[in-house]
Amino acid sequence: MAAVRWPSEYDPANTKVFVSNQITIAAEPEVIWAWLVRAQQWPDWYSNASNVRLPVSSPDLSPGMVFEWSTFGVGLVSTVKEFEPYSRLAWDARATGIAAYHAWVIERTGPKQCLVLTEETQKGWVARLGKLVMPARMSRYHQIWLEGLKAKAESGIPGKKKG
Repeated sequence: MAAVRWPSEYDPANTKVFVSNQITIAAEPEVIWAWLVRAQQWPDWYSNASNVRLPVSSPDLSPGMVFEWSTFGVGLVSTVKEFEPYSRLAWDARATGIAAYHAWVIERTGPKQCLVLTEETQKGWVARLGKLVMPARMSRYHQIWLEGLKAKAESGIPGKKKG
């Protein structure tokens, strides 16, 4: 599988928190991508995302876009840092006491089948505290996010009937 392209400050060797999850999805990369970039719909299928606010000009994430959202009860400001349609999406996330980098890699593995990798690194006192108090929480919730993505992508493109 293709690896995440880490900015040096977020490379797992330079951070206190690193999680990696993956899943196989029976869908085309374009369908998986459509669900990932439609960030305002994340809370409909990923219970740990809320209050997603994108600029009014677009319903989807785009290169360099700044957006706000909450996860694990923390309000974050994120900027899309990597945007390669149908294959790579990444953003940073910042709040008091935390700086994170979250990346997605979609790799076709067969007809209507992809392996999806999501990885995140974090640094800051909030990240260290979270790892100490609940060490498996982020990995568990990222797996839930992947499972929700799988269910949605295997049902078709957002707003379109499968067929």
